[in-house]
Amino acid sequence: MLRLIRGFEELALGLVTSGAIPGGIHPYIGQEAVAVGVCSALGPADRLTSTHRGHGHVLARGAAPHRLLAELAGRVDGLNGGRGGSMHAADLSLGILGANGIVGAGAPIAVGAAWASRHGEADDDAVAVAFFGDGALNQGVLLESLNLAAMWRLPVVFVCENNGYATTLPAATAVAGSATGRAAAFGIPAEQVDGMDTEAVRAAALRAVGRARSGDGPGFLECRTYRYEGHHTMERRMKLRYRAPEEVAAWRERDPLPRAAAPLDPATVAELDRSVAEQLAAAEKFALASAHPDPAGALDHLYADGLRPRAGVSA
Repeated sequence: MLRLIRGFEELALGLVTSGAIPGGIHPYIGQEAVAVGVCSALGPADRLTSTHRGHGHVLARGAAPHRLLAELAGRVDGLNGGRGGSMHAADLSLGILGANGIVGAGAPIAVGAAWASRHGEADDDAVAVAFFGDGALNQGVLLESLNLAAMWRLPVVFVCENNGYATTLPAATAVAGSATGRAAAFGIPAEQVDGMDTEAVRAAALRAVGRARSGDGPGFLECRTYRYEGHHTMERRMKLRYRAPEEVAAWRERDPLPRAAAPLDPATVAELDRSVAEQLAAAEKFALASAHPDPAGALDHLYADGLRPRAGVSA
């Protein structure tokens, strides 16, 4: 899965350059261990909310790469018919309640899903996971979500992917206190983990998910990670310089992919790489062969229909 996410993002970068993916993307390269570690700890009924940098979460949860790539390209065979694109991909059948272009906005959705699981509107032992970046730590919507989750002892795990930067702003210059301190203020058990180590993230996620599932309330993980690419592909054109080359090089020494491959037999690694390459080649072929949406249907799905009001509520 680590290799699949890395290869998918590298392929997507090329398709942004060629113009096949309009608007650009927020690459997840470098942060793969967080998505893989957390999602490997989830059960089939669990749910997650993602971020603007969400391809890794969506893939790690089990979404089909060819349909996600088609979504990024705005094609009708995409996960959401080409209407969600990079920042709003979703697959409700897998419990993926959506990536989100608004910083921190997935947290209250995850809290709502966790509330529903405790009130008979979903599987009783389902856990919700909210991914967000360090840039969300000062957002009121996240703090409100932490408060409600703690007050109601909801089965939700908050996962902060702290890659050190909110766009170009260093987290150290914007966040007073600490990420885990935010959770501690609400009485939520919090743990800081090496976000470049897949097994360490998985172990921490298993602990937090296990507590939430057993009824012990929410948990909080701060995964210290790093993105090797810019905040957005537009940075390549803008040629922004806000990180020292030495800093990037030091983090590249901790790349989660070689770390995970080290214990494996080289022949096994080569076979995994070959399999992923074939899968991504097929995904690219599928995505680019898919049709563009008909402009005549641009207003379809703009408003919800078929809504069913709760008992005792007038329509």
